[in-house]
Amino acid sequence: MNLADRLTSSRLALAPLFFVAFRWGGVVGRWPAVVILWALFVAMELTDLLDGQAARRQGTVSAFGKLFDPFADVVARLTYFVCFASTGYMPLWAFLVILYREFGQLFLRQLLAEKGIAMGARPGGKLKAVFYMLAGAGSLVLDSMIRLGLAPEALPSLKSVVLVLYVVAVVLSVGSFIDYLVQFRRLTSD
Repeated sequence: MNLADRLTSSRLALAPLFFVAFRWGGVVGRWPAVVILWALFVAMELTDLLDGQAARRQGTVSAFGKLFDPFADVVARLTYFVCFASTGYMPLWAFLVILYREFGQLFLRQLLAEKGIAMGARPGGKLKAVFYMLAGAGSLVLDSMIRLGLAPEALPSLKSVVLVLYVVAVVLSVGSFIDYLVQFRRLTSD
């Protein structure tokens, strides 16, 4: 397993740790729980950035990596979205649209893989990923403030900002899925 694949696989290990820390992290205290959650969140997002760079730099870009990376991304992001949806930070309708998009995308990739085609990331998918991260970070800021009892007067405004981030993420998610459908048709019609 090369460096890029190790970075990618780390997200598969970090995601359940994030869930456990989110649900039961208060056992260690409020501040340690917040620090642990931020460390896990940053590590998951950072490894998503670094794995592709490592693969390109080391010349280890592979069909496996093109499937493994988005799979690990989906596991990590859906894990923290489940946490945020369970608390109401993320609207359930937004979670459902994103869930359907991600499963649909994985299905398309699998169909292409069976034909020996590895569909890489598309620009719209990368922009969508940025807004997934921003919405997740916004939710984690909100969660941290609630856990620590900080600035309760700012919470309604922050909740509105987080909602806007989720709406943008959903719109980009649907748009990028349409782009993938167009690319899928192009790749399978040749």
